[in-house]
Amino acid sequence: MVSRRQFFGLGISLAIGLGIAGAAGPSFADEKPLRIGLATSIANDAVRHAAQLAEQQGLKVQIIEFTDWVTPNSALANGDVDVNYFQHIPFLENAAKANGWNFTPVAPGYNSVSGIYSEKLKSLDDIKDGSTVTIANDPINTGRALLFLQAQGLIKLKDGADFRATLLDVVENPKNLKFVQVEAQQVVRSLPDVDFVVSGPSFIKLAGKDPDSALVFEKPDNVYAMQWVTRAEDAKDPRLAKFIQVYENDPEVKPLLTKLYNGHVTFAW
Repeated sequence: MVSRRQFFGLGISLAIGLGIAGAAGPSFADEKPLRIGLATSIANDAVRHAAQLAEQQGLKVQIIEFTDWVTPNSALANGDVDVNYFQHIPFLENAAKANGWNFTPVAPGYNSVSGIYSEKLKSLDDIKDGSTVTIANDPINTGRALLFLQAQGLIKLKDGADFRATLLDVVENPKNLKFVQVEAQQVVRSLPDVDFVVSGPSFIKLAGKDPDSALVFEKPDNVYAMQWVTRAEDAKDPRLAKFIQVYENDPEVKPLLTKLYNGHVTFAW
């Protein structure tokens, strides 16, 4: 667990002051702010946009942004946020099982499409024997990257391997690829030092690089769609339902996300 001091140290509190405007439906004027935990991502701009719209309907929102993929769930478990929006179902199930958390996904969101990126190669055909590749080190995104590499014919996993696959499940590695594993946010930083990486377009763009420059993109799969996640007992929180309604129904959210991800994004709602 992360202490309250660590929470405020790691999180960047972006409190959005919200006025109260007349609107149809239930009034949230006397409610506490809905505290939304996010991990660093370009997609957060769409949440901020929705928060501004929620202002017009009297819903107070506080956005708290973290720089890692652990603290948003710890903060949710500790009651420091009411909902988080940064993880897909496989990641959630693994984290909840490992920590005994009773979390509930209440609605799906967007899915960014990962790619294979390189500063040294112009195509997959340029991958030589003994090339190095960086992938994420968390249990779920490791499996996702390995499945992606298998789909490109670069490795073969044992029969039945899924998103829980690890390097121990690699049964064929014809190019003798050497794997480097770091935190997902750090993968793109290794580009100058390895032959290629597997990364999402969000991290590529945050690093100031071109998301369109991937050698190849993975086939979209909504199992990796980000989820609005809360504690089980808060799954019917009307504030959360209202915010998700605003987020999903505003006509600018999908175009904004599409622009942020250079088109490499799909939607599960």
